[in-house]
Amino acid sequence: MKKIILYILLAFVVQTGFAQIDRSTYPEPGPAREIKLGNADSFVLPNGLKVFVVENRKLPRVAFSLVLERDPIFEGDKAGMLSMVGQMMTGGTANRTKEQLDEEIDFIGASLQASATSIYAASLKKHQEKALDLMTDVLYNPVFPQEELDKLKKQTISGLAASKDDPNSISGRLTSTLNFGVDHPYGESETEATVKNITVEDIKSYYATYFKPNIAYLAIVGDINKKEAEALAKKYFSKWEKGTAPTKSYDKPTPPAKNTIALVDRSASVQSVVDVTYPLEMNLSNSDYLASRVLNYILGGGASSRLFMNLREKKGYTYGAYSSIGADKLVTSFSANASVNQTATDSAITEIIYEIKNLRDNGITEEELVNAKANLSGSFGRSLESPSTIANFAINTERYKLPKDFYATYLQRLNALTVADINAAAKKFMKPDNMYITVVGNGAAIEKSLLAFGEVKRFTNMAEPEKQITMNAEMTAEQVIKNYISAIGGESNAKDIKTSKMESVAEIQGMKLNFVAVFDEPKGAFSQKVVMMGNVASNTVIKDGKGSVTAMGQSTELTDEQYEAAKMSMYIFPELHYEELGYSMVLEGIKDVEGENAYKVIVSNPTGSKQINYYSVETGLKTKTESAEAGDMFFSDYQEVKGVKYPMMMLLKSPMIPMPLETKVEKIEFNVSISAEDLK
Repeated sequence: MKKIILYILLAFVVQTGFAQIDRSTYPEPGPAREIKLGNADSFVLPNGLKVFVVENRKLPRVAFSLVLERDPIFEGDKAGMLSMVGQMMTGGTANRTKEQLDEEIDFIGASLQASATSIYAASLKKHQEKALDLMTDVLYNPVFPQEELDKLKKQTISGLAASKDDPNSISGRLTSTLNFGVDHPYGESETEATVKNITVEDIKSYYATYFKPNIAYLAIVGDINKKEAEALAKKYFSKWEKGTAPTKSYDKPTPPAKNTIALVDRSASVQSVVDVTYPLEMNLSNSDYLASRVLNYILGGGASSRLFMNLREKKGYTYGAYSSIGADKLVTSFSANASVNQTATDSAITEIIYEIKNLRDNGITEEELVNAKANLSGSFGRSLESPSTIANFAINTERYKLPKDFYATYLQRLNALTVADINAAAKKFMKPDNMYITVVGNGAAIEKSLLAFGEVKRFTNMAEPEKQITMNAEMTAEQVIKNYISAIGGESNAKDIKTSKMESVAEIQGMKLNFVAVFDEPKGAFSQKVVMMGNVASNTVIKDGKGSVTAMGQSTELTDEQYEAAKMSMYIFPELHYEELGYSMVLEGIKDVEGENAYKVIVSNPTGSKQINYYSVETGLKTKTESAEAGDMFFSDYQEVKGVKYPMMMLLKSPMIPMPLETKVEKIEFNVSISAEDLK
């Protein structure tokens, strides 16, 4: 009987509970609690160094992180110098060579890095004093060796060359330049010229000016208490002498008066990199900081955001679309970006603008707010798992003059945000009529469609305004080709070359590559072998109307389309054969190619494959080719061989290789006998 009564009461309670639930609205969230962040002890040395200590006994390790607080620096004609300071400091000291420094770090299993604004060292607890000895040797006694600078400059210039062909790097340069201006530290770009200008004295001067304890913060995190940390800090950092570091100020960048379209023509692109952006002010102390985090998450902060769901899930334009609202004490920017199908470039831009405008005008939903809060709360909670987070919070509170409870009340303040708060932030920070709409892609295919958004301004891959060069109205693609053939030695001499054997050499990541190319034009045959350490790594063969590629012991027949594309490079001088092959040509003006004016000629074969050739306006010689399949090839050092000029240096920039590949022709023979063995 008691069980029956219990079941009846239980059923009544359950039914009553369900009856009282209103499923049309979200339940009110519980109050967020103030976070107990744990202690970050602090003290200040007599020289002004501010030290923060976070004790964490989980692992017998200790980390020392030194950070300088200085204003951003405009480098001007020395742009690129700041990126080298850290490696120059760890390039050797008065007491240790770079090799000795690296060896001692490795011996105790420690890590040591430096930058223009920081030095970091970490080790096992038992090696903490050795780690500090190495860290402070780098801090006090760097010698800045010239040979290290020479190596860094060479690496930087090589990386810069690669970045000129990387769509994302090009886009990054362009958006920074437009948002902040070339006279702002966030808008300037390093070039080969500025890198070459950098001297050891420049780096020494920077070090002497800014590495001062009174503008520095030291975080000590790990298996250590305040008393021990204080003793170590006094022992290793007390002799560091204070000084006055200069301050800097810059004009505040502002968004454009109206939407501005900027295009970098990259003819080899099959996708377009789109970035819709503008400068704005946002920092940790801004009253709208948390609202801006929520706003950005809803717009483009993840796979459930509006941009992602629209451009990827609904439209299928891209693999992913995202947005960001930065935070910086000086100035930052908004960005909405995606790499999209070339044919959908204008459509993708339309949808991005729609989402920005819709967010500003119509706001967000309660469901979106709840999801954003949950995600941001989770990310914040996960960050607390790292002891260094506590130290960073303490340093940020000091650096940016934040309220003492800024991080402790983070979740409370996040939880208190309402739909109205986010909508107000959207109206304040979303500027759909004052944006830079930047695109890196195939200008010939997309420029006309971009006119729907306004006047299109062209820029180079170094974010400089593209110079509009007036071309002779009577110039045609056919005439450009005739000029080229004349420049290499004339049609008669060029047509006399029927066969060729060519040996070239290149190096990639310390590995030597040999290329052996064989041309037999009367037989319509071609072979190119890539030899690595005496072994044939790959072999491309065209003969008997077919083509194949052999690599790693596997041979693959080329499709008809691949074969037709490969035919573009099977002739010694392909331009002699364009007409008989049925290729079409379009002259698309004069472009700048590495500082030299060149005619741009788009060559298409009957199957639709395209190759873009550039011919020097001054000399007539071919300076560059572009194709989506092979990448960019630059030609230089033309030398005469049997009455015709041939480029002895070729530089390949391809998405298939990690860095530019420079190839030098070591041996070339014309009109030699070609055997069946040569074409295997």
